[in-house]
Amino acid sequence: MRDRLILLPGWGLGVSPLEPLAAALRGLDEHLHVEIEPLPELESSDLEEWLDELDSTLPQDAWLGGWSLGGMLACELAARRADRCCGVFTLASNASFVAHEQWASAMPQETFNAFLAGCEADPRTTLKRFSLLCAQGAEDPRGLSRLLLGGAPNTAAPVLLSGLQVLAQLDTRQALQSFRGPQLHLFAGHDGLVPAQAAGELLALLPDVEIGLIEQASHAFLLEDPHGVAGAIQAFLHECGDD
Repeated sequence: MRDRLILLPGWGLGVSPLEPLAAALRGLDEHLHVEIEPLPELESSDLEEWLDELDSTLPQDAWLGGWSLGGMLACELAARRADRCCGVFTLASNASFVAHEQWASAMPQETFNAFLAGCEADPRTTLKRFSLLCAQGAEDPRGLSRLLLGGAPNTAAPVLLSGLQVLAQLDTRQALQSFRGPQLHLFAGHDGLVPAQAAGELLALLPDVEIGLIEQASHAFLLEDPHGVAGAIQAFLHECGDD
């Protein structure tokens, strides 16, 4: 089913940030079936449970893609499915969201810990802060932040917290190295959550996959320029189809 593409959203903000991109992709190819699937609403932070839920819900033999946390989960699921996944692409997804000794270009552990504590104490305020960080570096950061927050679902606090705990433990390097299908990873030059240097680190790890850096863009670049991002994804799909 190389004509089916599944998009997974990021943490906390729901499916609405992906809707303009999905519409742009459908506009470029009427034969491409694009679906946005919400992330699991689990109160568990067990990564395998999240992947089991996605694996049982999402159609087989499709392209998998996602934004931020959604892209990281797409990579893990692609590795799990192997030949039953056409290919994977990520938008502003780091290999590890939290920095560690083997992956420096990420959010410092102390910063993430403070974010996690904020979510435990006041989820709504934390989500607002998160939307501002997503929009940092955009042409109109305040407007973009309001747009992101305005479409966010009223997710239960324990679900928001478990999503952050999953994000903290994800390290997709092994999954990306083991997956043999096509890969595309797009980063943003002004990303307030994923350092632009992560693009270079990933290229060093995966020299044979497609990695792009959109210079003047925020973490939410898929909302800043959905048609441009759709064009890059469409070119990637066509190139893979011509192999």
